[in-house]
Formats: sequence, C-alpha cells, structure tokens
Amino acid sequence: MQTYDHIILGTGQATGTLLGGLLPSGDKIAVVEGNLVGGTCVNTGCTPTKTLVASARVAHVVRRAPDYGIHPGGLDINFPEVMARMNHVRGDSHSGMEKWLTTEEQITLFRSWGSFEGPGQIRVGDEIIEGDQIYINVGARPRVPDLPGLDDVPWLDNARLLDLDVLPEHLIILGGSYIGLEFSQIFRRFGSKVTILEQGSQIVFREDEDVAEAVNSILTDEGIDILLETKAIEVCTQSHAGIVVTVEQTGERTEIEGSHLLIAAGRVPNSDRLNLDAAGIETDDRGYIVVDDHCRTTVDAVFAVGDVNGKGAFTHTSVNDAEIVLDLTRGGSRRLSDRIPTYALFIDPALGRVGLTEREALSQGYNVLKATRPMSRISRAKEMGETKGFAKLLVDADTDLILGAAILGPGGDEIVNMFAAYMYSGRPCRDYRKSVLIHPTISELMPWILDTLEPVTDD
Repeated sequence: MQTYDHIILGTGQATGTLLGGLLPSGDKIAVVEGNLVGGTCVNTGCTPTKTLVASARVAHVVRRAPDYGIHPGGLDINFPEVMARMNHVRGDSHSGMEKWLTTEEQITLFRSWGSFEGPGQIRVGDEIIEGDQIYINVGARPRVPDLPGLDDVPWLDNARLLDLDVLPEHLIILGGSYIGLEFSQIFRRFGSKVTILEQGSQIVFREDEDVAEAVNSILTDEGIDILLETKAIEVCTQSHAGIVVTVEQTGERTEIEGSHLLIAAGRVPNSDRLNLDAAGIETDDRGYIVVDDHCRTTVDAVFAVGDVNGKGAFTHTSVNDAEIVLDLTRGGSRRLSDRIPTYALFIDPALGRVGLTEREALSQGYNVLKATRPMSRISRAKEMGETKGFAKLLVDADTDLILGAAILGPGGDEIVNMFAAYMYSGRPCRDYRKSVLIHPTISELMPWILDTLEPVTDD
C-alpha cells in the first residue's frame, strides 16, 4: 500500500491552488481523477461557455452594426467553426494542467475514480492508497429531474450541449437560472429558436424581482421565449418534431415541440460516489459534505473544498476554499464565514452581484437604504449604445456600510468587483463617495448613485 503526505480527490480549480501551496514543502502528493483533468470550469463550465459568449456577442454586434453607422456585408455563422474555437480554448486549459500533473516529480496522478476504503484510505481502481491529509474536491453534476419520458429522449446537459456539431433549430431549456439563461442567449444569437420553461414566478429566483424582470426583458427583447409558472409534465420524441415537452401552465396542458432539450435544473454534489460512510464523513440532507469554518470535515485530516461542500458554487469560491485550508495549515485565521457572496450572470450585458439582495437584507432586519440608476442615464453607456440594465446599491443606515450591489449592464461583472473589494475594507460608503474615478466610464457614476439613497421598507 502506497502512502502519501497528501491525497487530493478531483482536479477542479481548487486543486491547482492546493498544489501551489503544498508543493514547496517537498511532500509526496497523490491526485486522483477519473474524468477530464481540470474539472467543470475548464471542461464544461467557465472556459468553454465564456468562449461561446464571446462568439455570440460578436454575432450580436454585427447585427447591431447599422445602429452605429456601420454596414457590414452580411452575417454568416459557421457553427462548427464556433465550436472548434471553443474546443481549442478549453483544450489548451485542460492539457496545460494535465501536463503539470504528469511532469511534476512530487505528484502521482491516478487516472481512475477514487472512493474511501476506510479512515485515511482511498481505493483507486484495484489499488488502495493512504494519505496523512485528504482533500475532497469532486465537485457537482447536473441534477436530473424526475420527469416521465426523459430516459427515452436524447436530452442534453451543459456538458453534452458543448459537444454539438449542428446548431439546434429550436432549443428548449428546462430551468430559468444561471446556466439556462446563459445558454439561451448564446444559442439565440447563433440563430436558434429558444424557449425557456421556468416553474417559478420569475427567472433567477434568488435575485430581487426588479433584477429578474430586467434580465427577462433583455432576453425577451432578443427573441427568447420565457414561460414562467410553467411545469414540465412529460417528454417524448416524435419523428416530425424531434422532442415534445408537455407542460402545464395555469391549469392547462399544452405541447411544445423542439429539436433539442437542455436540462438546466440545478446541480447535485458528487459526494454519493465516495463511499463516505467507510471513513465516517458526514453529509447534510442535500448530500453536501459537512464542513466547519475552515473546510474541515467531521473526520480529522480530511477537508472538503469546492462545490461538494455546499459553501459556494463557483470557481472563485472553490479557489478561496483552498486558500482557507492552506491558511489554516500556516496558523492563519481565514474563515468561510468571512466570505462575502460575489458572482455574475454572464448574459450580455452581464449581471454582477455582491453581498445581500434587497430581499435578504430586509429579512435579516437591516435598516436598508437603496439607490438605483438606469444605464440609460449613464453617459458612457449611452455613448456605447449599451443602455439596458441598471445599478442598485444597498447600504445599512445604522452603520453606513454597503450591504450589497447589483450591477446589470456593460461591464457589470467587472464593476461589481470594485464593490466587493470596498466591502472587505469595512469602510463606510461616505468614504467611497469621495472617490475620484476615470471619466468617461460606467464605474465613475457608482459613487454618485449614493446621493440618491432612500429608506426601504419591507412591505
């Protein structure tokens, strides 16, 4: 039985951060991966999807070129070439990490699935290895709904969708949250008809109603059909129509015909594949591995980082998990509970979010002040011809600290980072108001928005 100082299960982005901190010690490290090296972000998440977002935006800008006095000869979307570009970009990222793992002398890469055989023991294929420290970084996978007929149709998830070589004629998307919305705009801009089926009363259900309505407007303006309070009842295939989804809306049943079906109904952790009971590692009622404020599981010397611990569902939170673990080994004090939620919805224009939503702030009893400004009132947005969306800032009236921000508009995914950094500083918003920022930019107006702060009541 081989023994290692460290065993890392999975090769998502937290693994690269862990290795960067562990390798200088000279320790012997085993990395176990039964799928593609790089995890979701590199292979089926951030890297390929944002590459497609970029191609889709170029198509959109070409269509809008006459609005700027530019008249190109025409638009020809070569879908195989679009996908080839995407595969090239994600292939470089995947192969770069794989080369690192296979050439670093301190690392042994096991190309197989791993599971616990006992405390401190991992079964990899026919072999059992031991580790002084074990790090679980196995991520999550798409949730498959209990939908009659689904097993009999060639449905897609976010991974299989990226393997298409023919543009869908009509893409039906089950689920109106982040993954579904990003793909909806991508494929609509490539020329597909797109229909989103959302069971709830709004898309992106975690966001405030005003944000959800603005996102809805942006997508529907581009020709995407969004059906709210619409429940999928069953699916089937028909030779003349491809895939047929039977839905129920306001008590009535109808059929929606499409060429392709994307299931974007959330994600579930891969903890069920690890035989955690053999090591005594606990999970919660949703299957996420229970961890403390430093990503330690209920078993000594075993950590869980990334999506599998339920403390974040993003690459940046996974990387931060790894940083917290490394900080703990160095006697530091970084904690999960100190992390401010920060994320983006990468439609175009993007939604950047940090901190609390208005609904969350009110429910937690804060004395909330709110300020908003539409992009149509920001000079740089008008100059760019990108006036959809708005900015919303939330402030605690009792402490003058920023509680949260939503920036839906050009550069929203970048601008929100400015608020995140300021919130970590713990400085009052009146100091932020003194900032002198570059003109003409979208972000320069953010401090000025604070002049319009008004009390919010929970109606």
